[in-house]
Amino acid sequence: MKIYQNMDRVIAALAVMPFVDRRSLGPIIGMSVRSASETLTALTRRGIAGHIQHGTTALGANRRFYLTERGISGLSDGLGLPLELLLRNSPLCGTFQAMLLRRIDCAALTYRLAADIAAAEGPVGVRWFRALPIDAAILLPDDRTVGIVRQGHAAGRTGFAKRLFRLREMSPMSAVLVLASDEVRMRHAMRLLADAPLPAMVALESDVATAGPYDPVWCLPRTGAAIDRGRMLDCIDGPGTVPDEIPPARTLAPLDLSGAMASAGQRDRILPALLTPSEKVTLDAVLDWPHVSQEDLSGILGVSPARISQVAGSLRERGLVQCPNPADLRLGLTDRALALIARRDRASLTAMRKRWSMSPVRPLQPYEPQTWSNITGTKARQLLRNIEHTTGVHRFLAGLAGQARSAGWDVVQLDPPARASRYFRHGETLCSVHPDAFGILRRGAAEWAFFLEWERRAVRPVTMAARLAPYLRYYAGPNPIDDHGTLPAVLIVFDDALAASRFLGVARAEMAEAGVS
Repeated sequence: MKIYQNMDRVIAALAVMPFVDRRSLGPIIGMSVRSASETLTALTRRGIAGHIQHGTTALGANRRFYLTERGISGLSDGLGLPLELLLRNSPLCGTFQAMLLRRIDCAALTYRLAADIAAAEGPVGVRWFRALPIDAAILLPDDRTVGIVRQGHAAGRTGFAKRLFRLREMSPMSAVLVLASDEVRMRHAMRLLADAPLPAMVALESDVATAGPYDPVWCLPRTGAAIDRGRMLDCIDGPGTVPDEIPPARTLAPLDLSGAMASAGQRDRILPALLTPSEKVTLDAVLDWPHVSQEDLSGILGVSPARISQVAGSLRERGLVQCPNPADLRLGLTDRALALIARRDRASLTAMRKRWSMSPVRPLQPYEPQTWSNITGTKARQLLRNIEHTTGVHRFLAGLAGQARSAGWDVVQLDPPARASRYFRHGETLCSVHPDAFGILRRGAAEWAFFLEWERRAVRPVTMAARLAPYLRYYAGPNPIDDHGTLPAVLIVFDDALAASRFLGVARAEMAEAGVS
């Protein structure tokens, strides 16, 4: 009997929180996890609710529930609302469902965060947005509202900075919580929010997924202090508004996710949920290191070559990874994969394709190898044109990561050139450094960060001094500490011992002259 009493509450919750899991649903609506689970099971048996399987590295695998077409029709009848009006004003229409499926990782983390807040504050609400700077809002008791902003793996620094700046144009909320994908981006977000007109806190999404109530994972941008969940909730003070968003112009019928495997179009929509955590990690790694060999990718990720071969084969079957030249098994992402990642992380698909597309400019003839001059993406073309340099960077990072792990170090972060580059002010001039990689290793309390320069052309003293000059300007001020929280080393790798020896002499002279260590 109790299950029947709970059904209306769970149906109403699924109407505004599609793809929520059992563990999160209970605390969010003020119900025990067991009662929520039993009610969801009963609704599934009656065909009112369905579920998809989804997993991430931090959250593991879970069933995520949604209202079926039968459940939506029943809800429409129960509320006395026309079906079209119900779909237009709720996240039940196909347009909204497709958006949430594309951002299913963000949805999973938001529901987990909402459940953690509800455990301390009581039942909360969750509202999703398609195009606002925030991804979602959590509605707390006493009219408090919290905006959720997730910075995905593929989100660029400039685009994300614009999103945070647009927060100032929105109606005021009680606070904003920013979920960053890595520590360097977390520090960048904190600097951007230091003068925000509302309380803002930043955390690593991996920490939010696993943190307990007393773990200090939230950082205050103004002071840099780390606080736990209780103190974070104390900062959410005063009433806030819920942003308004114009409903979608087109209201598609709800997706038939139960028959998704029978339809190619539906398979594309559900694909983000079908990917396993290891496939997602591999996709992001291939995005970071285009033209990487399976052997080097194995070393970078710290998994066996057999496992990499298995996951890469699965991604090829899904049409997400390709080998432009099958003879050397170098991996690249397809345009389909670029679209999936861009929509997942709210990045510009046009810009990603312009830079990273592996599609040929002209159709290839049978057995014709892919050459650098026939690749659409400008960055992907440049990496293939300088394939010896590209391979050298990949091989060095794979070897370094393998040795670090064997010595007990954790490979916290390995950034490709696109994310490792830094722009800074030196006097009145805008300057930059463009390393081949950036990394962070950690063992216990010890941390070691580094820039990598794989050098093959700086063989004369003048050229060596020119290559070192940007780093001398970068290290002349507080930029390294501000960007990374520590002073990174600069690793410059030569393939000739004589050139390396000459460079050491040039470096000593240049550092002494500039007064920069």
